[in-house]
Amino acid sequence: MNEAEGLRQRRPVRPQVITEDSSAQEAKEGSTYSSKVFRVTFLTLAASVVVPLLGVTVLLDCPIDPQPISLKEPPLLTGVLEPNIKLRKAERLWENELVGPESIVNIGGTREDEPMCGRPLGIRVGPNNTLFVADAYYGLYEVNPGTVTRDGRKIYFTDSSSKWQRRDYLFLIMEATDDGRLLEYDMVTKEVKVLMVGLRFPNGVQLSPAEDFVLVQETTMARIRRYYVSGLMKGGADMFVENMPGLPDNIRLSSSGGYWVAMSAVRPNPGFSLLDFLSEKPWIKRMIFKLLSQETMTKFVPKYSLVVELSETGSYRRSFHDPNGVIVAYVSEAHEHNGYLYLGSFRSPFLCRLNLQHV
Repeated sequence: MNEAEGLRQRRPVRPQVITEDSSAQEAKEGSTYSSKVFRVTFLTLAASVVVPLLGVTVLLDCPIDPQPISLKEPPLLTGVLEPNIKLRKAERLWENELVGPESIVNIGGTREDEPMCGRPLGIRVGPNNTLFVADAYYGLYEVNPGTVTRDGRKIYFTDSSSKWQRRDYLFLIMEATDDGRLLEYDMVTKEVKVLMVGLRFPNGVQLSPAEDFVLVQETTMARIRRYYVSGLMKGGADMFVENMPGLPDNIRLSSSGGYWVAMSAVRPNPGFSLLDFLSEKPWIKRMIFKLLSQETMTKFVPKYSLVVELSETGSYRRSFHDPNGVIVAYVSEAHEHNGYLYLGSFRSPFLCRLNLQHV
């Protein structure tokens, strides 16, 4: 084979031309490969976390059977509800000497001891300077040193739940069942009469100055109901205040003829309200309480303290705030006496006293 034939049999090799487009193509192919590796790795890690989590949430029992409820958008914190720091002018009393003085009363022991020791939730002075005590576990007591009529005959009190004990108040709020009642006890006949049913966590009770109606806080629904106990409306009920800026706990008379209402939690607007977010999502509540305890969940509740004064018709007169609970935390009752507002708490180890002349 001569040289010419050898040249004819060789295949010509095309020269490679390197341009910017080819470099970009190689980079693109490398980037695509890296993206695929990242996605596969991420999905694998996510699956390794999510799948066991879903398995656990399916297998674990949930302590509550939450019901969906519908809440209106919280009122704007403007006007008389404008945030302030007036509660920070309060002074603490008997700090670390008390345990959760909810209704201006010294309560000893721990949360675990409550079923054995009892838990006073409300106290009133009777006609003979005796104290009527409403206990969450043991009912009504008359104590010598609920809401009582001036003649001492009728006592009005609430039964918050037929299922949950006082220490399980967070379960009660999140479950949102309507098994609460308002009751009347007659000291003469020794009879208990059910006045209202179907309430969602009925809490504090207050008899009007004229003793013609009783106000009852419906904590879960952020509102106050009214039940008429005398007069032309006797036996009837209506709404006194609806869609409040927080969860009302206890209610007491004010010197102006209105009412002091303590908020155990706030529904900030503007802001994020966990209660409102979860109200129509019972499936999320189930997942949460399968994984977290009440004590853990309580840590997610902002320590924003709020007390409002209502007029005799239920309109807002003024409000006292302590954002972040710097001085006053977890306020559950506001009791006015001799120019001071005494503030109880269902969690704090102290009472607070606010001089009303300074705010």
